[in-house]
Amino acid sequence: MTSAHRNEAASFTFQGRNSIARCFLRNRLAVASLIVLVLIVMSCVLGPMFSRYTWQDQERENRFQPPCRTHWFGTDNLGRDIFVRVLMGGRVSLEVATVATGVAVFIGVLYGALAGFWGGRVDAVMMRFVDIMYSLPYAVFVIIVVTYFGRSLVLLFAAIGAVEWLTMARIIRGQILSLKRREFVEAAWATGLPWYRVLFRHMLPNTLGVIVVYTTLTAPRVILLEAFLSYLGLGTQEASWGTLIQDGVAAMEEYPWLLIFPSAALTLTLFALNALGDGLRDAFDPRNSSHP
Repeated sequence: MTSAHRNEAASFTFQGRNSIARCFLRNRLAVASLIVLVLIVMSCVLGPMFSRYTWQDQERENRFQPPCRTHWFGTDNLGRDIFVRVLMGGRVSLEVATVATGVAVFIGVLYGALAGFWGGRVDAVMMRFVDIMYSLPYAVFVIIVVTYFGRSLVLLFAAIGAVEWLTMARIIRGQILSLKRREFVEAAWATGLPWYRVLFRHMLPNTLGVIVVYTTLTAPRVILLEAFLSYLGLGTQEASWGTLIQDGVAAMEEYPWLLIFPSAALTLTLFALNALGDGLRDAFDPRNSSHP
């Protein structure tokens, strides 16, 4: 590949980086959501280390204590501190979101890239499989898998990731199909590079913006699905936001704080992730007038 074509590929990959950053920073809601999300993650990771209680400590004499100075979010039926349990539940929910989203992104990017790159009959067969998978109800599929194989955190990662990759595959396929007509790709073929270097070195890096955007939009769906499964008793056996909400619903009339605080943490996290995803989508949008 000539230096001119290499420069074109590099400029296509990194074109408008400063403009994208400026566009994102002008979106106050997206920036605020990023800050909130960072604070939530830091609180869940570091918060329990500085608490005088652990998520398992029981004070039977303080059962169902409302929020107070010693127990900020109150206590549950066993006298356990809800504040620490919400933070520990956030660890589990965010861990599921991170790993399952990573699985979904990896499968979706690889599958969509290969389908778009090879095209023709290979593309047709691969995308018909995606259409069939789309026709299956995601939640029911995950419920069947978890019910049949048992409750396991690793299995939950795999089950959720296995059903959340379809949209990513379609999007990346479309991006690869459009990139196949670019001059720097044709120049890469002309130099005799093997197909995998053309795909993974010259084409996939140019889809990074799209991958980042849809990763932030996939994570909220994963968290919500994990919370739904935990609420049904099919999620992890550890305390997560879903299991805390399940416990809170059972006692919401007499002890509403058991439901309010884990629900608020889940809602705030989902809102922050969705707002961040919307902000990144607007920033990477090539139709944005601020882009060069």
